Amino acid sequence: MTSVLGAVPAQAVSYDPITGTGSTWSQNALDQWRKNVASNYGMTVNYSGVGSSAGRRDFVAGSVDFAVSEIPFQIKPEDNSAPEVPSRGYAYMPIVAGGSSFMYNLKIGGTRVSNLRLSGEVITKIFTGVITKWNDPAIQTDNPGLAMPGKGIVPVVRSDGSGSTAQFSLWMSKQHPALWNAFCKSVGRATPCGLTSQFPTFGNAKAQSGSSGVAGYVSQDYGEGAITYVEYSYALEAGFPVAKVLNSAGYYVEPTADSVAVALLQAKIKTDVPNTSPDYLTQILDGVYNNPDARSYPLSSYSYMIVPTAVGGVFTEKKGLTLGAFANYMLCEGQQQAEALGYSPLPMNLVAAGFDQIKRVPGADVSGVDINKCNNPTFKPGDSLSSNQLAVTAAQPAECDKVGTSQCTTGTAGAIADTPTSGTGTGGSATGGSPAAGEAVSGPVGAAAPGSEAGAVAAVYDENGALVSGGTAAGAGSSFAGTAVAAPFTLPDNGWGAQQSIMLFAGILLVGLAVLPPVLGQRLKPLVAKAGKK
Repeated sequence: MTSVLGAVPAQAVSYDPITGTGSTWSQNALDQWRKNVASNYGMTVNYSGVGSSAGRRDFVAGSVDFAVSEIPFQIKPEDNSAPEVPSRGYAYMPIVAGGSSFMYNLKIGGTRVSNLRLSGEVITKIFTGVITKWNDPAIQTDNPGLAMPGKGIVPVVRSDGSGSTAQFSLWMSKQHPALWNAFCKSVGRATPCGLTSQFPTFGNAKAQSGSSGVAGYVSQDYGEGAITYVEYSYALEAGFPVAKVLNSAGYYVEPTADSVAVALLQAKIKTDVPNTSPDYLTQILDGVYNNPDARSYPLSSYSYMIVPTAVGGVFTEKKGLTLGAFANYMLCEGQQQAEALGYSPLPMNLVAAGFDQIKRVPGADVSGVDINKCNNPTFKPGDSLSSNQLAVTAAQPAECDKVGTSQCTTGTAGAIADTPTSGTGTGGSATGGSPAAGEAVSGPVGAAAPGSEAGAVAAVYDENGALVSGGTAAGAGSSFAGTAVAAPFTLPDNGWGAQQSIMLFAGILLVGLAVLPPVLGQRLKPLVAKAGKK
């Protein structure tokens, strides 16, 4: 087995444990990656999802080695807390992309709705208290195939300082400023107001802590009628649907890996400043919000890891070796799991920029930081920095997802069951979207084209995702042969083996220890009695 950086044998590397705090938006991905590197490389990465605001404050205090956030440090926090100005050098490194989704719990006649559609204006009105009933005419217009119920809407917002809130409120302030500013004024906030990490409570809204908190509220029986903003992965994990959001092309789109990848082609990344600037790699998403591509999801963005560029606080050079290796893993192998976890893998330009940041981490081993040896699903060696394989192969949306009198009945996110048509509109399936223009081969991204698999050997991985044998054929022009691949989100059943036999034997032994003493006791009583008489 090779190390994460592919340079030194894993057993020859000693990794000091590292600790970080911050975003819950990214936590599902981080938790899986931490598990993978612990199993495959003996690396301990501790992480606590306390919210982006708390994570940034911990980094400023020097009490963690890294932080994760969806927004940069705030010089003038809107809660009037102290300016977030770290005393040590730092850099922003993109780690995963995704879509801010709207997970909901709604039923019509006892049947769960899984195909809800919402325009941006309607979403903003729901989360500013303007629309309070599910059968509001504006919601009914978005959903011609559903007879919307007259149930009250319960918006569920974050109670803690959150990057998810910041991203969502930034989108509302940019796309629907009149509604957002009127809301801010009604809750005593100064106007015009932009992004906020602290969502004001209002009307019938409920506030919950963390992504798991808001998703957990919506997923309960008492959550019927509720809707929240949360990363797509939480809806997948909970088995609940998300709303399809209307984009600039007139299509209602789900925040899948493909739709996020397409949307982020219009993201502007601040690279016109030195990579030592605190603004380097910060994201400008106006083009994403209004991307004219029919396949794009409007509320797409990515999350940052804030890494130190100088020793200080609890961070040391020895920890820098661990942090650099973990960062390299996240940008390359870790992205292979992004889609299965409910995210979208980072494109090549962000990976390359992330590599630049790894090189600035004190103590990081940069010998294996090579874009041509990075097993990331969005690009292959020789691609241009602006390419994204997911965007190239993303299918066009189905016609029933277009604004009009039809509405696709296909379920979304974790609720894949169809929803019967109950309104005046017609139905249809969302699974029949046409291929992207120029798409030559159907199938999963990264799959070999017919006739190109000569000499390839099927890869075999252990239960931790480490490559055991096989993989890309030698001499096929790929530099990825022999690389370990991250474990899937849910590990498959490996069937009956030695571990199961040992467990069965242990079970039989335990049963024997519980049953045999009473039985033997009953049998020995007469013998003991006879011996006593003698």
